[in-house]
Amino acid sequence: MTAALLWRSLGWPLVHDAPLMHYVAWLVGEGAVPYRDVFDMNMPGVYLVHAALLAVGGGGDVAWRAFDLVCLGAAAALLYALVRPLGDRWTAASAGLLFACYHLAGGAWRAGQRDFLACPLLLAGAWGVARFRAAGGAWPLIAAGLALGAAAMLKPHAVLYGVACAAVVAVVAWRGAGARAVGAGASGPGARSTASAPLAMLGPLAALAAGAAMPVAGVLGWLAARGGLGAFADVLGGYVLPLYGQVARVPAWTLMTSPPLGWAALTFAATALALGLIAATPAPLEARHALLALGALYGAVHFGAQGKGWAYHLYPAGCFLCGLVGAALGGWRRAPALWGRVAAPALFAAMVALLGLEGARPADAAWIPLKIDRVRHVERELAALAAPPARVQVLDVTEGGIHALLRLGLRPPTRFIYDFHFYHHESDPRIQALRAELVRGLAGGRPAAVVVFRDEWRRTGYERLGRFPELVALLARDFELRVDDVARGYRIYAQRRHP
Repeated sequence: MTAALLWRSLGWPLVHDAPLMHYVAWLVGEGAVPYRDVFDMNMPGVYLVHAALLAVGGGGDVAWRAFDLVCLGAAAALLYALVRPLGDRWTAASAGLLFACYHLAGGAWRAGQRDFLACPLLLAGAWGVARFRAAGGAWPLIAAGLALGAAAMLKPHAVLYGVACAAVVAVVAWRGAGARAVGAGASGPGARSTASAPLAMLGPLAALAAGAAMPVAGVLGWLAARGGLGAFADVLGGYVLPLYGQVARVPAWTLMTSPPLGWAALTFAATALALGLIAATPAPLEARHALLALGALYGAVHFGAQGKGWAYHLYPAGCFLCGLVGAALGGWRRAPALWGRVAAPALFAAMVALLGLEGARPADAAWIPLKIDRVRHVERELAALAAPPARVQVLDVTEGGIHALLRLGLRPPTRFIYDFHFYHHESDPRIQALRAELVRGLAGGRPAAVVVFRDEWRRTGYERLGRFPELVALLARDFELRVDDVARGYRIYAQRRHP
């Protein structure tokens, strides 16, 4: 099944969200300061990842497909390493293969999503913590901290899993100190060890925290050196948390009714069953079980806290669930009850079959070639109107306008690359300030063209422009409608030639 899904995925193009992150990374490479010169809601680590990919492989489809598969291979290998001590090599491999199916079944739009990119780092953090022994050195924990800190620079919610890993480290260190005390005898040096058990946790926790602090300090230091740290704080505290976080929120159970599978229902029901299977085995539970279970719980919080109901927000839950299923398979032969010996392989087979069914659906999704066609048409139209260093403003989200600018190497006259910011919380002074900034930038920057897309993230139709009268007035005064592509859903306004 994995091989079939992999083969069908090889032609996945760069599409949907990925070109947006490529474009921001390209702008940063051209000298733009993140957040100050490019208004975006993502963490700075995302831009560094995409900038590195652009530098190494370029911005084409092949490089993007290779990058996504490398990340998937890393996640699968780490799942194998994490689950292997809980069973045999076949059950450990099943965990990695199941996650590969989970990812490849999702379709091209989920390739390289930020939540997916965080999964190998979260798993690396769990693996480092799993290798820690109370009597061992600090290096596994420093490495775990490095991975978890890097994950937080992609998705800040990863801090929660870092806290969960710290709790596991504290318990392991405490138990290790107690075991040494018992081994030494209550009247000997062990008595001091018992009293110092809380102190025994400090060193390991400090190693984990030190490792996590390094990538955080490195990324924020890079941002400060570029002059964008203040703007980052302003965007985060003045827009993302109070406003964007409240936009288009849906109940956490939304995906339970989405066709054809209901990913949330499948994920959390399978997690509960896998935990029950593990608990039913006679073997003692290990720290790895706790790390996987806490990871699945964190994944549920990760999904619910973002509140958008998007399937790719389930990636952390999905990857740790796959590890739990592998762990359950590792102990199913030892389950004392018949139902336990039957349920684990049945669960695995059912999940593989359902993922195969899901994978057959989006592989040839009609919207992907339509979007690629739209990108090419916008690119062709703009190439006739503007060439660097001319500027072009796109009022879009994921309909393809930013992708066209990326392919042409065109920069915007303002720091805005989307336009949905202007159509929520419209009476809020902060949104009014963003609107005024856009209008000033268009008036002063005199872009060669403005591209307006009919559809955006939250609504369809050009009617949204009527709620932004200052923009409508500026377009009427300084621009003329040059292209109105009804079939593909975009309009291009060219700079008016004044006599």
